[in-house]
Amino acid sequence: MEITERDRTLTEIRTQLAAGDITIGQAVRRLRKEVTGLQQARFAQMCKLSLRALRQLEQDEANPTLHTLNSVFSPFGMQVGIVSKPRHSTELPKA
Repeated sequence: MEITERDRTLTEIRTQLAAGDITIGQAVRRLRKEVTGLQQARFAQMCKLSLRALRQLEQDEANPTLHTLNSVFSPFGMQVGIVSKPRHSTELPKA
């Protein structure tokens, strides 16, 4: 993957994740497959996670710690942080 394509993919995934359009698990899976091209076992090893932990994370069946999430996102220049919640049309405006 070329650098410009990689940057475009990273931006797209970050944007979708921030908007709530994809789950953390979906983001991790896309990053692993589309950006690194690594198999789960190799990516888990690189992030110092068990294969089972990575599988559960990608399937949104895990309750990961911040440390785990940061170890998965760190290779992509990302870390977990607090951001404003996306506003949906079903929410009432604040007075």
